[in-house]
Amino acid sequence: MTIDLTTVDSLDALAIIARDCTACSLAEGRTQVVFGAGSPDADVLIVGEAPGQQEDEQGIPFVGRSGQLLVKLLGEIDLARDDVYITNVAKCRPPGNRDPRPDEIDACKGYLKRQIELIDPKVVITLGNFSTKLLLRTTTGITRMRGRAYEWWGRFLVPTFHPAAALRGGDKVTDDIRADLAIVRNIIDGNLEYIDGH
Repeated sequence: MTIDLTTVDSLDALAIIARDCTACSLAEGRTQVVFGAGSPDADVLIVGEAPGQQEDEQGIPFVGRSGQLLVKLLGEIDLARDDVYITNVAKCRPPGNRDPRPDEIDACKGYLKRQIELIDPKVVITLGNFSTKLLLRTTTGITRMRGRAYEWWGRFLVPTFHPAAALRGGDKVTDDIRADLAIVRNIIDGNLEYIDGH
């Protein structure tokens, strides 16, 4: 039996459904589903790739080194972790932290779509290739997509590098993420003259 997620009217109810999900093979190896965390009324929704080991153990997205860097960079634009909502394209950890496969992303995308509808943020930030390609329906990589805001589903979407790339790539990547988050701050503050196409 398939559940119609469009009729689920709260994040809590959606999380309960997701907790028992067996729609793909990732269910076999997970410790728990990592549904999402943060404010259900957030202006900013952040979408990553998939949980890692620490996230799988704790049930909370972005709690490892990538998450610590993300929280630090959000703080620089006056956003606390509790001010935003953070989730991933895939809600279960892929074995060995490999990339999620297309069938696994497909199995989860109904949850992500409903999360976006229920939270109704002003801005969606996509971290890295997987979330950016999925939500913007593009095959173009993150390096070419970042650096601007896109009008999307009646809101704005700002793609940027995954913080894990900054941990590997150093100051240049970190500075690029900072520049992208400055776009997010401008949108929140209503300064749309900084946005492409306005």
